[in-house]
Amino acid sequence: MVAAIGLAPGPISAGDIKISLPRHSALTPVQRLNREGVEATRKHNYDKAADLFYRAYLYDPGDPFTLNNLGYISELQGRFERARKFYSLAEQQASDAMIDRANSSRLQGKPMRAALGNIQDADLEINRANVEAISLLSAKRAPEAEALLRKTLTLSPQNPFTLNNLGVALEEEGDLDNALSYYTQAAQAHSTEPVIVTRSQSWKGKPVSEMAAESAQRLRKRMQSESNQTRSAQLNLHGVLAINHNDWQAADRDFRQAYALDPNNAFSLNNIGYLAEKYGDQETAQDFYERAQKAESARARVGAATRPSAEGVKLFAVADESYQEIDQQMAKQRETKRKQSAPIQLKRRDQKTSTPPEAIPPPSRP
Repeated sequence: MVAAIGLAPGPISAGDIKISLPRHSALTPVQRLNREGVEATRKHNYDKAADLFYRAYLYDPGDPFTLNNLGYISELQGRFERARKFYSLAEQQASDAMIDRANSSRLQGKPMRAALGNIQDADLEINRANVEAISLLSAKRAPEAEALLRKTLTLSPQNPFTLNNLGVALEEEGDLDNALSYYTQAAQAHSTEPVIVTRSQSWKGKPVSEMAAESAQRLRKRMQSESNQTRSAQLNLHGVLAINHNDWQAADRDFRQAYALDPNNAFSLNNIGYLAEKYGDQETAQDFYERAQKAESARARVGAATRPSAEGVKLFAVADESYQEIDQQMAKQRETKRKQSAPIQLKRRDQKTSTPPEAIPPPSRP
């Protein structure tokens, strides 16, 4: 038995860049390179910024501002162990020198030692997970991205990047209602943190909450305009994913809603048959599998299924296989019953067993 659906025809916050400069003296080469690197990051030219920071490092490997900036660039590149090392080295070298220029205004004028103390491993873990989630989404692995993001959300439940990316994952899985909820939460955070890593380059450098708000608006319009057939396909997808997460209650709800919206769809028929088989109603399951084979969309190929071997196979073949499996099971059950030699037991209305009339011995004669 296989539940199936048809084949359908991200952003990260990172640490802050900081640089300390003497206000009334000529810049040293290290200071000049760090300042140019900060300006490059403000313009989202991260490759140039990395080159400038590494050049500053060659001048002075112990400069805490350079080390911190290298940590930031490593973080953007997804090299989190390297980022941790640079941040650790920067903290060891940190002083109470004041931050003169930073890509975050809240850090300007603050002591560098205090600023570095705000860099926590949890922040790096959140960034790492979001970068990995975007990679998974780009590879069409939305369920894995969802699982990773839900775990990450426990570290910071209000993180707008995690909320937004979870919305993306759920939208790709067809769970539009929950996707809209996460987009809305990310938008309502009113975060001005810029998008750094994203699949859409047009959003790079823009506020994450602004991006989430636009995604929410777009999704609302999509949900209002979709046909019953499209919504049914999404519910079938969500039901399959629910089973793969061992959530049978959600799968039952989604499959029944999908069937109600599009009762002649081959996938809806197949999945109702799957439920009937799961609940032990083999005759009903067989009937729905047979109807699925004859449905107009039966020649569509399976996209996602509860059994990987069914993916990419035409639906009518999957439904036929399920039908034949039930037929064999029912035949075995009939044969087993036929071979049973025990007397037939009748049930009274109170469900107690009674002996059939022919098995009752005749009364003894006086």
